[in-house]
Amino acid sequence: MNILELELLTDSITETELFYTGVIGLKTISKTNSSVSFAAGSTKLTFRSSENLKPVYHFAFDIPNNKLLEAFAWIEKKTEIMEVVPPEKIADFYNWNAKSFYFYDNNGNILEFIARFSLDNASEKPFDGLSILSVSEIGLVTKNVSKLSDEMFNKYGLSVFSKQPKLEKFIVLGTDTGLFILVEENRDWYPTHQKAKSFWTKVVFDNNGKTREMEVSG
Repeated sequence: MNILELELLTDSITETELFYTGVIGLKTISKTNSSVSFAAGSTKLTFRSSENLKPVYHFAFDIPNNKLLEAFAWIEKKTEIMEVVPPEKIADFYNWNAKSFYFYDNNGNILEFIARFSLDNASEKPFDGLSILSVSEIGLVTKNVSKLSDEMFNKYGLSVFSKQPKLEKFIVLGTDTGLFILVEENRDWYPTHQKAKSFWTKVVFDNNGKTREMEVSG
């Protein structure tokens, strides 16, 4: 599964553009008074204007799997990286064969740079924003995780991620290249104590050669 387009909300288009171009180094591909879009590798990432909603999301960018420490040092010069298990700031997802680190954007969104060692995506280029491969994960919040998982399987053919066992309040759908992280409302967003809330989200994704579109209401 691959996330082709991701649309989220923001209360500040201008500040969001400054963060994603200045801190993460993404290229703006379009902008209006009510939206801004960036090229995040193969994913089109769009923020649409909201008013006093204070929307917060949790999503991840795939980076070349030989660039984790280089990307860490690059981001650390620009913004604070979160501790995962103090004082450690790099999370080791042993079962996923991946490592990652986390930081906030200007909206309070929890962003993740993740290196997946099962994928063949190493790069010899110095790391910068153009090194980002895609948006590979988006968190989706619901009151009933199992029900949403079943609905997404029946409607889109999305199966449970083979490297992550199903839990009552946490289910991951997709593959190494693209994941939907289903979490129960008010569960802590890892690695913070921020409670997960549902906000409007739109995703265009490819699954088994079929392009599908999904919209989640807040």
